[in-house]
Amino acid sequence: MTTIAKKPTNLSLRADLLAEAKALDLNLSAELNKALAEIVRRKRAEQWLAENREAIDAYNRHIERDGLWSDGLRMF
Repeated sequence: MTTIAKKPTNLSLRADLLAEAKALDLNLSAELNKALAEIVRRKRAEQWLAENREAIDAYNRHIERDGLWSDGLRMF
């Protein structure tokens, strides 16, 4: 199992949410790591899509115009 280094960080959180999280015995570090990982994943996907939009649009135009190479081979 790979161990990923952790780094202490200072955060400012809403006091009411922090109190509720503590009352629910939540592990803030684990929960914030999961949430941040999802946010980073989503933002990277959005960034990738924006960076590749032109190529995706060109490919889609090509398929609309010429179809797939396998269109004549399909049996269904």
